[in-house]
Amino acid sequence: MDLMLEGRTAIVCGASSGLGLAVAERLAGEGANVVAVARRRHTLDAEAKRIDAYPVVADLAEEDSAAMVVEHTVDRFGGVDILVWNTGGPRPGPALRIDDHAARAAFDALVLPLVRMVGAVVPHLRRGESGRIVAVTTSTVKEPTSLVALSNLVRPGVTAYLKTLAGELAPEGITVNCVAPDRILTSRVHDLYPDGVPADATGDIPMGRFGTTEEFSAVACFLASPLASYVTGTTVTVDGGLTRSML
Repeated sequence: MDLMLEGRTAIVCGASSGLGLAVAERLAGEGANVVAVARRRHTLDAEAKRIDAYPVVADLAEEDSAAMVVEHTVDRFGGVDILVWNTGGPRPGPALRIDDHAARAAFDALVLPLVRMVGAVVPHLRRGESGRIVAVTTSTVKEPTSLVALSNLVRPGVTAYLKTLAGELAPEGITVNCVAPDRILTSRVHDLYPDGVPADATGDIPMGRFGTTEEFSAVACFLASPLASYVTGTTVTVDGGLTRSML
């Protein structure tokens, strides 16, 4: 299927590894101009060269980074059509161990950079056609699990913010959606299980296996494409049926 992404320009955050890299690679393979953003220059430069993307080294937790990334993108490609928001989660732990410092740090890492990036990119999405925002979140926004209390505290708020944003931008034809993974075979999983994923890690997944980064990126890139013109304000889980939530 042609996703009609040829010549469109996408900013992909957290694109030096894992799910961000998988989405960046697929977008580039579909003919999009990809701006790959990450903090680690050496890894980012190598991967960007491999997938034919334009690397921009930035720590999006820094206040001026979002504007800088968008400026570099517009200078290089003339505009922005797609934002793929992706960032690592906060450290794991129980709810009773969250203190002021941890809560503030999670907000500063997961919320403020997204708000800044949206503010920087939306004016450019408005100038084009079929503007798209796709955020990589987590299946736990639908079904919270134990020992990731900081994520449970912050990520549902991010999802609610994006849902609100979707309603505000929908009249302009700009869509905003989330893709929520659970157990996906990233390089980190391969490092954790060098001899293969054990059966006890997949027994509760109805499909009986971890998903692949290719399966995840296919969903994300569809939502980033003009074909998904009537899908907005939704969270699509990519989890092999693991999440029991009906919505």
